[in-house]
Amino acid sequence: MSNFEVNSIQINTLLSYIDDGSIAIPEIQRPFVWDATKVRDLIDSLYKGYPVGYIITWKNPDVKLKDGRLSEGRQILIDGQQRITALSAAIRGNEVLNSEYKKKRIKIAFNPKLETFAVATPAHEKSNEWIYDIADFINNKLNDKVQFCLDYSKASGLPSNDVINRVDKINDILNSRIGRIELSSKINIDTVTEIFVRINSKGVPLSQADFALSKISVNEEFFGNDIRKVIDYFSHFLQTPQDYASIKSFDTEFCNKEIFSKIMWASKYQDNLYKPSYVDILRVSFTYKFKRGKLQDLVNLLSGRDFNSREYRQDIIEKSFNLLYDGVKDFIQETNYKRYIMIVKSTGIINESLIGSQNILNFGYILYLLMKERNYDAYIIEDSVRRWIVYSILTERYSGSPESRFDFDVKKLSQSNDIPNYIKDQADAELSDAYWNKILVDKFNTSVTSSPYWRMFVVSQIKSGNRAFLSKNMTVRELVEQRGDIHHIFPKDYLIKSGYKDTQQYNQIANYIYLQQEINIAISNLSPNIYFNKIINQVNGGEKVFGCIDDKNDLLTNLQENAIPNNVINMQFSDYEEFLSLRRKLMAEKIKYYYNTL
Repeated sequence: MSNFEVNSIQINTLLSYIDDGSIAIPEIQRPFVWDATKVRDLIDSLYKGYPVGYIITWKNPDVKLKDGRLSEGRQILIDGQQRITALSAAIRGNEVLNSEYKKKRIKIAFNPKLETFAVATPAHEKSNEWIYDIADFINNKLNDKVQFCLDYSKASGLPSNDVINRVDKINDILNSRIGRIELSSKINIDTVTEIFVRINSKGVPLSQADFALSKISVNEEFFGNDIRKVIDYFSHFLQTPQDYASIKSFDTEFCNKEIFSKIMWASKYQDNLYKPSYVDILRVSFTYKFKRGKLQDLVNLLSGRDFNSREYRQDIIEKSFNLLYDGVKDFIQETNYKRYIMIVKSTGIINESLIGSQNILNFGYILYLLMKERNYDAYIIEDSVRRWIVYSILTERYSGSPESRFDFDVKKLSQSNDIPNYIKDQADAELSDAYWNKILVDKFNTSVTSSPYWRMFVVSQIKSGNRAFLSKNMTVRELVEQRGDIHHIFPKDYLIKSGYKDTQQYNQIANYIYLQQEINIAISNLSPNIYFNKIINQVNGGEKVFGCIDDKNDLLTNLQENAIPNNVINMQFSDYEEFLSLRRKLMAEKIKYYYNTL
């Protein structure tokens, strides 16, 4: 049997299948992402008889019921949602949701004389040359089309037969055909997932998470659409809380359900540290509850697959949906979420600029939920989650193949009888003396400020309450919170004039420091030995030129807080390489001390 069939289907028939549920559109309540001009172009192509691509549908695998019978699956739309939504809007006159979760009409106007389409505006409505909304014609909302054609012919000078023919061509759009690829229900679900992932929708690659969410949203028996909406709305509230009123207005039925009351708090919560996308919520909820890390497994389970017998069973579908919903509920619980954010911030990671990988935060939340599920004491959970997050950053644990790493970690953690001890053993094995004294030092030999090691150094300063370079009172935390500037200890212009032309040389992160802008301006392009000479004069009672530090011991303390070698006060460009070498070691030592005191 072929894995798929290629055929064509009339637009009218396709829309009827959507209306009666024969073909289920996933994510039907999510915002329509096409620009209105794309809708116009689609209608224009159909009018002219041009091909408009294919839609792809897949018939769910037949599921074994308790009485032994097989339940035939509905067809799921794998690709083509935007085109179908566009057709429904332009032809049926249905409203779509915009990015602000507000319903709106997309009206397409038509000029019979010029045979051109346009996104309808008030100007088209006032003009006698335009049919303001083609949906009125196609859905027979006009009382007398023949009379309209005669009137239009008289007013425009276009022969009445031409007007009638062109209006008929608009109606014939319903009879136009669109290509359809039907994937067989007999295809192995892994293959269907691979097909789904490889499809590109308007240049945006679809993911296994999207496929899983499609499976969730079209399930009516086990509250799939509720799960989908909880995930979607919770994520949206964290990202765009101002859309709360719009969502409550257009989806009143769901908003009256108890589960909606569980996510309302997110519309008033303001924090930029962790704003999970719908994919993040799905990944965390699934990994935590199913103790698996590969979303492809979720697609299998939601389809009812028994991994041992390779059958598809209804009881597995029910169990999988219930388990997933429980995971989502735990994710969106206000106490859980806010407690986790508090733990993350207690590491010194106070905003999103200090975390380079969303997956580190995702797995940190998985670990938090796992340990809470196992009833560990709160202080043990806090200590373990803090250490795991920092350890993961330092080892770049989730930088490559995160799904495989999630799968490995969650299985090991869930199988462990002593999670805190397992974490300690894992970290001790990788964060050895060799790591601290050699590997981490070498990691600072880079010019990339997005380096997790630079970020970790800044985090260690925040956790320690360190002051910015040459500041008496201003802390690194305050500069980070105010999006303060990162500057050079050896001024960039000074190094360039001294012969360092390569950006990778003068922009070394071991030459970076958080510094108040006014102090940086005062330093300008002076050599360290020159500006430090003025600072020494300053701490000995001279004029305050660089900040307000007026005590030599306080100056030495400030250098220590910023992991800067004391002999910097005598250095010039010829000492730059030595300076970098010394500071890399000091930065690594500071992070080691920070980690050991978490």
